Amino acid sequence: MIRIGQGLDAHVFAEPGSAESFALGGVLIPFDRGVIAHSDGDVLLHALMDAVLGALGLPDIGHHFPDSDPRYQDVDSKSLLREVVGLMRENGYELINMDATVLLEMPKMQPHRSLIMATIAEILGCQVSQVSVKATTVEKMGAIGRGEGLAAQVVVLLQSV
Repeated sequence: MIRIGQGLDAHVFAEPGSAESFALGGVLIPFDRGVIAHSDGDVLLHALMDAVLGALGLPDIGHHFPDSDPRYQDVDSKSLLREVVGLMRENGYELINMDATVLLEMPKMQPHRSLIMATIAEILGCQVSQVSVKATTVEKMGAIGRGEGLAAQVVVLLQSV
């Protein structure tokens, strides 16, 4: 059996000078602004987790890792993704591929793209060729276009093993 899932996440950037980096795809991206979030605010990994959970027909990450639980305050989203991968395997599925788009004006993601894809592939237990991560701007439109935040959308294809 083959199953498709999709996920979307967005976070607001904190004020300039609030940080030296933010997490994206499990990688720290140098930037003078962090994100406002209960966990590390990694929009790419959060969208990926929701995509996998959706493909499995399970509740979203807010159900599994609620922001009302202090255990998840500032948690590294890579550890949460590992738990979701465990659920995927427990349910008898493996990843065929994932396709992600990150929406942000700044900073540029291209210098970090290879490391992001390798990091995600390692956690998913798949080949880098099964992981696609792209970035686009929104041509200065809306909150993301004004540099107030970023978002990610992910689609996954899973197959039963």
